[in-house]
Amino acid sequence: MGDANDLATVGGMESCRAPARVRALPSWLLNQAALAANRSVGDGLAALGARRHHFVLLAALDELGPASQADLSRRTTIDRSDMVAAVNELAGRGLVERAPDPADGRRNVVSLTPAGRRHLRTLDRRLAGIQDDLLAALSPAERRTLVALLTRVVGAE
Repeated sequence: MGDANDLATVGGMESCRAPARVRALPSWLLNQAALAANRSVGDGLAALGARRHHFVLLAALDELGPASQADLSRRTTIDRSDMVAAVNELAGRGLVERAPDPADGRRNVVSLTPAGRRHLRTLDRRLAGIQDDLLAALSPAERRTLVALLTRVVGAE
């Protein structure tokens, strides 16, 4: 068993002091950063009664406009069964509306409500603060470089 000397504080969080050759692996570093980011984002959104997929869904509707649940699932990579639950939750809170698709009565079109847009702005502000905390050790230029590099790594453009 390790002792207190086996722990290192990284980004304000305690993490296991892995062997040097492990700590030098980009995959290990990305994983450690992702764990810290996921914990911070999850906790920050939970404090506002939201979850990560709520933010993704609201952002997609704001950016891309009304869409069917199937289209939203494809655009956001949220599983279709999870999408139904997320839309139900958000509709129950008045943040999205679901209406029959005029082009295909078998489908529903989901749209963002004014309350949903306001909630999204609140989530945006919370997430900006979380990003600032997570990347506090980096300068603004380093943050832009990190985002550009990670964007290339994950192939998102």
